[in-house]
Amino acid sequence: MLTMYEHQKLSRIFREAECIPFDDLSKIAIMSDCHRGDGSWADSFSKNKNIYYAALNYYYDMNYTYIELGDGDELWENYELSEIVNQHSDVFFLLSKFIDSGRAYFIYGNHDIVKKFSGFAKCSKYRFMDKREKANISLFDKVKFHEGLILEHTLFGKRIFLVHGHQVSLMNDRLWRLSRFLVRYVWRPLELLGVNDPISAAKNYKKKASVESKLIDWVKKEKHILIAGHTHRPMFPELGDWPYFNDGSCIHPYGITSIEIADGNISLVRWSIKTKKDGTLFVDREIIAGPEKLINYFKYLENKKYNNV
Repeated sequence: MLTMYEHQKLSRIFREAECIPFDDLSKIAIMSDCHRGDGSWADSFSKNKNIYYAALNYYYDMNYTYIELGDGDELWENYELSEIVNQHSDVFFLLSKFIDSGRAYFIYGNHDIVKKFSGFAKCSKYRFMDKREKANISLFDKVKFHEGLILEHTLFGKRIFLVHGHQVSLMNDRLWRLSRFLVRYVWRPLELLGVNDPISAAKNYKKKASVESKLIDWVKKEKHILIAGHTHRPMFPELGDWPYFNDGSCIHPYGITSIEIADGNISLVRWSIKTKKDGTLFVDREIIAGPEKLINYFKYLENKKYNNV
């Protein structure tokens, strides 16, 4: 059950969040939990890197705005972002194109919570030499890292709350430094032996269910659509259920998932590698839930608010 502290914290983030206006002509791709790493055996992102790159290319070419919903980089297991940038420079070059075109927003999660500290974005370590452009590229000079964001529909005036979701977990929020220590020096070595990290919502079913239940409680109380990450479990509510969405993650064994908002609709999408009859591999985009009109969820919440449910 959502505690008073957790409810107040989520509500504060909602009140203070920057608003991004959108309408039925807007195209928005929401992804999270990439956990980009250093390319070592512990880099969960590496196996899906090509899928992610193909998805990002699609969103860039189709004029989507990219919103990263937290845990984009694995900064609990890794000390320096520069190591991650060097390993995945092609990915960061593509992200820089989104940034330069004003089509990128970044929310921090628990695994990259250090991005909230002032001075992080301007640190010279977060530059890299792009060989194609033969230029020293600054990644984050133009980027603000948010704890939460709001999508506000310009016609309906309705709002969608975007947040990573770790704020309803004590170990991943207030005690994140302790959790980071345990991940770096205890659970990372034990993962080689097949031991799951018990403090991770992504690897613990009960913790996933607890986080989801708390975020749904907030939706019930505040009557706003909420889109989160953190649990790595994709969620797409049926009409008539409380509108809590989750975009999943980029480190699933079968591929990556994202949430798309386009033409006034919301959809849950899976990207994966498939095989043609001739044996050729290709990256496939598949809608696995939706599309559903956002206005239908807005109307559902308005009815609940009107009836004081």
